[in-house]
Amino acid sequence: MANIKSAIKRVEVNQKKRTANVSQLSAMRTEIKRVEQLAAANEKENAKAAFQSASKHIDKAAQKGIIHRNAANRQKARLAKKVNA
Repeated sequence: MANIKSAIKRVEVNQKKRTANVSQLSAMRTEIKRVEQLAAANEKENAKAAFQSASKHIDKAAQKGIIHRNAANRQKARLAKKVNA
């Protein structure tokens, strides 16, 4: 464990940020899985609505630097392809 005050604070701040990032990443993955399940079940209208929500989560994660913006765009493109197929 860190002894210096600033190092102790760093550890606490990093832990808080990590918790928030993990939570957001998990929510994003859940939304993606929901879209994929609806697309596989051929529920087109529900899949489109879920895609909007998933897209919002993906963009938010990219904006906050949780995932790279190219990875976000790739995931959205793949989801859109599944929804439209």
